[in-house]
Amino acid sequence: MNRPDARTAPQDGAAGTDEAAVTPGGDHGDDLPLVADLDRTLCRSDTLHDALVMLLFAHPTLALRLPRWLRGGKAAFKAEVADRLVPDPALLPYDEAVIGLLRKARQQGRRTALVSASDHRVVAAVAAHLDLFDDVLGTGSDGDGRNLSHDAKAERLVARYGAGGFDYIGDSAADLPVWVQARAALAVRPDPRLLAAAARDGVALQQVGAAPAGPFAALRPRLRALRPHQWVKNLLVFLPVLAAHQPTSLGVALIAFIAFSLTASAVYLINDLADLEADRAHKRKRHRPLASGALPVGEALIMAAALFLAAIVNAALLAPPVFLAVLLVYVVATFAYSLWLKRKLLVDVLALSGLYTLRIVAGAAAAGIVLSPWLLGFSMFLFFSLAAIKRQAELTDSGLDGQEAVPGRAYAGTDLPVIRSLAVTAGQAAVLVLALYVSSDDVVKLYAAPSLLLLVCPILLYWISRMVLITHRGHMTDDPIVFAARDWRSLLAAGLVAMLVAAAIFWGEA
Repeated sequence: MNRPDARTAPQDGAAGTDEAAVTPGGDHGDDLPLVADLDRTLCRSDTLHDALVMLLFAHPTLALRLPRWLRGGKAAFKAEVADRLVPDPALLPYDEAVIGLLRKARQQGRRTALVSASDHRVVAAVAAHLDLFDDVLGTGSDGDGRNLSHDAKAERLVARYGAGGFDYIGDSAADLPVWVQARAALAVRPDPRLLAAAARDGVALQQVGAAPAGPFAALRPRLRALRPHQWVKNLLVFLPVLAAHQPTSLGVALIAFIAFSLTASAVYLINDLADLEADRAHKRKRHRPLASGALPVGEALIMAAALFLAAIVNAALLAPPVFLAVLLVYVVATFAYSLWLKRKLLVDVLALSGLYTLRIVAGAAAAGIVLSPWLLGFSMFLFFSLAAIKRQAELTDSGLDGQEAVPGRAYAGTDLPVIRSLAVTAGQAAVLVLALYVSSDDVVKLYAAPSLLLLVCPILLYWISRMVLITHRGHMTDDPIVFAARDWRSLLAAGLVAMLVAAAIFWGEA
């Protein structure tokens, strides 16, 4: 297949690493229009997938209508989605390299166009927000019912600008028919497969934007989305084994830890999908792989399903049935939290603290240990305090940003003093439960010198109070437990507690 004009494109692979290195037009001059695709090109994400995910999380019952929508064809399907939701163009993750090329073209007096297979209402919203385009075309713009992709897009552009009468920026094999008809073919960070496919069609692609460096560059956003650093929370499954002084059960507790870690990563993916638009409005969370477009929505769904399946198989084959039951309760609870509970005033804090406590219940179920009411009471108050600190951090951030409310939450800035007091009160209640436990008859059965455990109380009081103060000053990250795992004072406090517990167990033994 021959292109109308390939003289401006380099002949060996992809050229250029940023917008300054790409000069569409070359010795032809800069008189021809510069046309850009939208999904995964101008926008790092796929707007249809984004809208569909946001729509289904907001209205899950619409999933039952998807087969009927799909039977109408791609154009009709996109129209059904756009009838109900158009993503906020101000929150979409745009590619600065592509925007730079478009701005440069405008400065040179060239016409620019946004032409996409997305529904015309989505394309028009993006174009109106960016104010960079003279021409705007999307699926449904002309009312012909065709999906404006592949050959249909190429035909539309040739009819408007003529063969070889435009330069085109795309990102995937779907753009090959358009590149064949364009004067200059520009690709956003093309991978080797796309370069090879383009070469077979006689298209020499110019690269737009710096490609990720290193052999594992593609893995980095996927690993970040799994948040392995958050697995530190799942160490709670070992707590019942340690509290009951049953080291022989550490093996089954490790199995529980692995199952919960796989499940937790799947939950984080689902949670990020549910919070897609809210994360994009957040100063830090907008850099997460899904919010930034580094991880495609469809791929995240596949990853989440695979992780859930691996966790359930691991639990079913290697742990007692009661542990699998607790794990499934955790999965249902996390879905309820992601889809509904996290947007309910105070219910979200209770649910979050309950999810922490479920890890302890799961550890006991895996090891066959009967949980002490003292441990359950202590964990309930402590994790309520930490969940309140998490919300306090979000409200503090909102206050610093001048926002009146946290996106995706049921709290206003005026709620901050109440949330802060709840964090302090619940933390103090946890310390009180610990002090009462040390004074009870139950403690004598497990500890040789139980009075040493009283020294844990001031350490815990200091740690909780400091966490609240750090959050009050705006220095807390999105998760207090992850913050504590990286904070040397918190680690020192944990070490002192471990030394005191060990001394209480073995004090006076020969």
